[in-house]
Amino acid sequence: MADPDAQGEDVFQVERIRNLVELMREYDLREIDLRQTNQRIRLCRGLEASAPVVLSAPAGPALPSPPRPLVPATPQSAAAVEPVQVASEPANIAYVRSPMVGTFYSRPNPKAEPYVRLGDLVSPESVVCVIEAMKVFNEIPAEVRGRVVAVLVDDEEPVEFGKPLFKVETGA
Repeated sequence: MADPDAQGEDVFQVERIRNLVELMREYDLREIDLRQTNQRIRLCRGLEASAPVVLSAPAGPALPSPPRPLVPATPQSAAAVEPVQVASEPANIAYVRSPMVGTFYSRPNPKAEPYVRLGDLVSPESVVCVIEAMKVFNEIPAEVRGRVVAVLVDDEEPVEFGKPLFKVETGA
């Protein structure tokens, strides 16, 4: 099979992206992550987003501009943690949310202690868990300062993009 780059094919073709968005809708997919040599495109549908979002395209040619906006672009580091206020929740409660689809692990290996436990203080840089996606273990930082008041998922549980993982009292 010939190298796609040699044929001038591009993962950022507008028509290809439109087809991927349609497949996401048709099959209710939450995320698509494509890589082609040094090019990457990742489309995600969050809990609040009605359309997929282009999360990152770190290398390769720029996305051609469509006649109308296809999907909003945001940096990949956006919104792993969002202080979300629920009607019955105090204003000082924040949630650490999953930034990706994968499997939740509370510890770096089965024999190790958990990254955090109930009552632990966390800072924005504190690693609170890892999420395994496609055989890659991604450390997830708290991105908020406070005390862990609830662990909302079990070890080895599958998680979706945006799923709350931890409830943190920020003290604000």
